[in-house]
Amino acid sequence: MTRKAAHHEEEIHETKTEEAAASQEAPSEAPATGLEAELEAQKQQVEKLREEVVRRAAEFENFRKQKEREAAMAASRSLENTVRELLPLLDDLKRLMHHIPAELQSMPEAKPFVEGVELIRKNFTGWLEGKGVKEIEAKGQKLDVNFHEAITQIDHPDAESDTVVEEYQTGYTLGERVIRHAKVIVAR
Repeated sequence: MTRKAAHHEEEIHETKTEEAAASQEAPSEAPATGLEAELEAQKQQVEKLREEVVRRAAEFENFRKQKEREAAMAASRSLENTVRELLPLLDDLKRLMHHIPAELQSMPEAKPFVEGVELIRKNFTGWLEGKGVKEIEAKGQKLDVNFHEAITQIDHPDAESDTVVEEYQTGYTLGERVIRHAKVIVAR
């Protein structure tokens, strides 16, 4: 082969190599563009799913807090109903202690009975206080319809008008809530 022919063959080979390289570059650009588009679509999908997860987590947290509030309210209502049912028992214990005759209190045989009833009243009152139950102050106070229920009015020379002069039935609160109004007699 002559030099000229060899050189021509080299040129042909270089041209084929350049064409092959060019043909490889062109298809590789198309898949790269397609991959970038697919990558962008996947990023958008991931972002949508992340937002969905965050939204669901927030919804779950709100649901959990709502259920906790409902459980607390149910427990509070249950305690309130139980206390309301037990208040007449406390009223009876107070009346019993108030109406024990003096002769019975001085008798040695009756002393354990009187002390036992007083102990029951103190323990019961302590249990109620532990649950947040408090007596409503009434006697000597101005009538407050939020805490007192006036059952009658009487003339009372030593008291101002609308002042509680006598408590007929003790009222109670549970926390900030009135569970039984104090039934009172007020001055005119």
